[in-house]
Formats: sequence, structure tokens, C-alpha cells
Amino acid sequence: MTSRIVVIPTRRAHSNHAEVARSIGVDIIAGRYAEGTRLPGDAEMIAMFGVSRPVLRESVKTLVAKGLLTTKARVGTVVRERGAWNMFDADVLAWHLDAGIDKRFLNDLAEIRLAVEPRAAALAAMHRSDEDVAELRRCMDRMRLEASDSVGFADADLALHVGVARASGNLFMRSIGHVIEAALRASFLLSAPVESEDRDTVLLWHQKIVDAIAAGDVDAASEAMVYVIHNGMRRHEDAVIETAPAEPLSSAKSGERS
Repeated sequence: MTSRIVVIPTRRAHSNHAEVARSIGVDIIAGRYAEGTRLPGDAEMIAMFGVSRPVLRESVKTLVAKGLLTTKARVGTVVRERGAWNMFDADVLAWHLDAGIDKRFLNDLAEIRLAVEPRAAALAAMHRSDEDVAELRRCMDRMRLEASDSVGFADADLALHVGVARASGNLFMRSIGHVIEAALRASFLLSAPVESEDRDTVLLWHQKIVDAIAAGDVDAASEAMVYVIHNGMRRHEDAVIETAPAEPLSSAKSGERS
């Protein structure tokens, strides 16, 4: 059975070449250009987007650097296999949200979180500062004040997880936390604990993370984080995700030249 897809709108690019790269990237991720497919020629793409040749070439260079495209002499520009895509690139993640995320994407996200965040929580319990703990408690206060299905609740939840990564003292974990920020926010919005019992559970176990880190309890911090991630996965399974169409490439901005 095919997973249902939900589109999470993200911020639009601020330059012509970035917007063209985003539009092509979304179409690749949405499957409009399959792996191994050759993109249309320069003349057709220039006419499609209404941009100059240098802008188009800069867009292609961006997509090559992110692993979505490759350029071959006498062949042209070709879509690469999904395994080559840089999923830790912030733009690539954002384009997945634009194209529509499904159960597989959410499960993959949960698995990378399980590989990283429990260890981050354990390290935070070892290395946290007073300011780290104060920030985590402020995040908990915000979560309690916000409605469960609000953006404010999701942002506070995200801030707590990023705060744990920061408190770990590990620069790599901090970087991973920031890179997957957009996808985490989407995940939290989709798994919002709308039922009062679910909300109580979410708040309880996030508080357990904070309390364990404050107490320097390495095992309890790690175990509480594992529970929180698994609980989120359960809510993903229960969520009703309505299908929404991804924006077609042809709707990208046109008539803007540089």
C-alpha cells in the first residue's frame, strides 16, 4: 500500500538561481524526473524559467554539489540515484518537505534520531552547564503554555531537542541538530499530541529528559530520549495525513532575468 504524502511548505529562495535550483530539486525528489533521466536542454530550461544561461548553469552546479544531478560530456545533465543525494543538506531536506513527505521519510528520520539523540542526551547529562539546563526548562515552560497542535508547541519541542544537542558539547551533534531542523519541525507538527492523554505523556517524558540531564543521570537521559522518539513514531502511525499535490516545476517564477 502506498504511503500517503503531506506537503510542508518551506521558505522560498531569495535569488533567481536558488529558486530555479529549488524548483528542479523538488521535481526530482517528487519523481517527475526519475533516476537516470536526462534533463531538458539549456534552451528549453531557459525558456521554462525565464532566466539567463548563467543563472541556469549556477542552478545546475548547485544541484550537482548536492548530489541530485551529474553532468556528462555528450550526454547532458542526468538525475543521480537517491543514494547519492546529500540528505544532511538543509536545502535537500527542505525540498523533500516541498515535494511531500511520506511514512518512509518519517521512519528514516526517526531512525537517524535514534542513532544520535539518545547519545546526545547522555553526553548532555555529563557536560551540561547551568545555562543549558535553564534553557531546557524554558523550552518545557513554552511547551506547557502552547496548544499541542500549534506551531509554537512544535517550535518549543524542537528547541528542546536542539538544546540537548548543544548541551552535549559535541560539535557534530550540534551540526546534525541544526541540519535536520526543518524536517524535525515537520515531524513534530505531524505527530502533535492532540489528545489530552497524549499531551500529558509527551510533556512527562520530555520533562524526564530535562530532569535526568539536570541530575547528571546518563542512563535515564538516554532512555527517556528513546521513549520520546518511539512515542513520536507511534503518533505518526496514528496520524491521518491528507494527500496534497506538490507544486509543479512549471509554476516556478518566470520572467525574472539577471
